Amino acid sequence: MSLVSVNLEEAIGTIIMNQVEKRNAVSEALVGDIISALGWLAERSARAVVLRAPAGARVWSAGHDVRELPAGGRDPLGWSDPLRMLIREVEEYRAPIIALIEGSVWGGACEVALACDIVVATPGATFAITPARLGVPYNATGLLTFMNAMPLHILREMAFTADPIDAHRAENLGIVNHVVPTDEIEAFTYRIARHIVANSPLSVSVIKEQLRTLAGAYALTPSMFERVQGLRRVVYDSRDYQEGIEAFLEKRQPVFTGK
Repeated sequence: MSLVSVNLEEAIGTIIMNQVEKRNAVSEALVGDIISALGWLAERSARAVVLRAPAGARVWSAGHDVRELPAGGRDPLGWSDPLRMLIREVEEYRAPIIALIEGSVWGGACEVALACDIVVATPGATFAITPARLGVPYNATGLLTFMNAMPLHILREMAFTADPIDAHRAENLGIVNHVVPTDEIEAFTYRIARHIVANSPLSVSVIKEQLRTLAGAYALTPSMFERVQGLRRVVYDSRDYQEGIEAFLEKRQPVFTGK
């Protein structure tokens, strides 16, 4: 059974994440179904896509499925990790993707939401970047997603504290495009989608790809890249990384030692 539902109406696609029992954790299975849904919509020339949880959800997504992270000694967020695959699909999809956010957004799911082209949220939505809470290092391209979406000082605060910020603060910081009352968010979001659909699909698609390319145009020497990767290995080879995963699975607070 698919973990998403997908439909297309008037060139607007909708993907609803339905893995409710796991709070839409970004698992390999869920990612596979989202990517398949995007492919189905692309084949039918969708000009805009809305990515959402079921109406009234308290959690949009709980983030990366921690149970699928390796125990240690291997990069937990490598090139072929499901989260990285989903981010690439969202960023490279030829039509704009609108994240319709109800509920809380955690960890890697926060990156998924911010990788979308437009973010619309209800007043009760919250956003949290939580790898430090689990002792997990973050991928350099993932950090770039966040850097392109928010001021650096805000990213530092969110990453260092792992505390959520509410939708109104996110809107004031430019992280979220619009905060809309819950009973109005569907109509509002699909109104944006209809405006997109009314424009030239080729022009919109090319502009999206231009913006994606320019947003990633940071000069990085091979030695700088090796330095960034080396810093990540310090974390995923550590006892703290193992402790974070074990504590999550055992439903207890982790005890980090910095080793």
